[in-house]
Amino acid sequence: MDMELTGRRVLVTGASQGIGEGLAKAFAAEGCHLALVARSADKLEALAAGLRAAHGVRVDVLALDMTQAGAVEEIMAFAGDADVLVNNAGAIPGGNLWDVDAQAWRKGWELKVFGYIDLTRALYPRMKARGGGVILNNIGNGGQNPDFNYIAGSTGNAALMAFTCALGGRSLEDGIRVVGVNPGPVATERIAKVLKSHAARLLGDEARSGELMAGYPLGRAATVAEVADLFVYLASPRSSYTSGTIVTVDGGITSRRSVA
Repeated sequence: MDMELTGRRVLVTGASQGIGEGLAKAFAAEGCHLALVARSADKLEALAAGLRAAHGVRVDVLALDMTQAGAVEEIMAFAGDADVLVNNAGAIPGGNLWDVDAQAWRKGWELKVFGYIDLTRALYPRMKARGGGVILNNIGNGGQNPDFNYIAGSTGNAALMAFTCALGGRSLEDGIRVVGVNPGPVATERIAKVLKSHAARLLGDEARSGELMAGYPLGRAATVAEVADLFVYLASPRSSYTSGTIVTVDGGITSRRSVA
């Protein structure tokens, strides 16, 4: 199916690894030109070279710590003409209210929560002036599943869900679609670390993390491609009536709740 994205300019933050890397590959395969932002210059350059060779698309990279003062302005100078923004940078630390102190909590939110909000605030008016655009927020199903042991992340993700729905509820009036995606566990290095931590806490041995994985739907996490392909569809004109909502891709984890 042609996603009608050829030649579109896509800005992806946190693009050097994990889901961000998968997003870059998926959009490049659709013929999109990419603007990729992440901390690691080496990883970005290697990824960009591979995508240019494989797909013949333009790939520009910006190595940047998005928590630094002036970062949003640098990104706007770099890719303020983007047709699609994918907010993806950041990971909020796990732990309960006392594990995550005030400094760690603020640091995690600075990149993921406020990073998403600040970049959206900057880019939205330019999209409006050009006649439209798409803003996609990679959030996470923790916002739908409040977790005592992921309190900073659950709270931050819930805030981003509300932000996405509040903005996207009226953004079509400006020709802009705003949509959130809530992945559950995804097969990345990060989920491997999380599972080891959970296994150590729950089972007394991080080496037993595979036992926790077996409890996921289909006995596995989602693949990066399964998540990235959803973003591509949501960014495309084929999803032109989708805005102000959250799409959860977690194999049904969020819907497993029971009253008994």
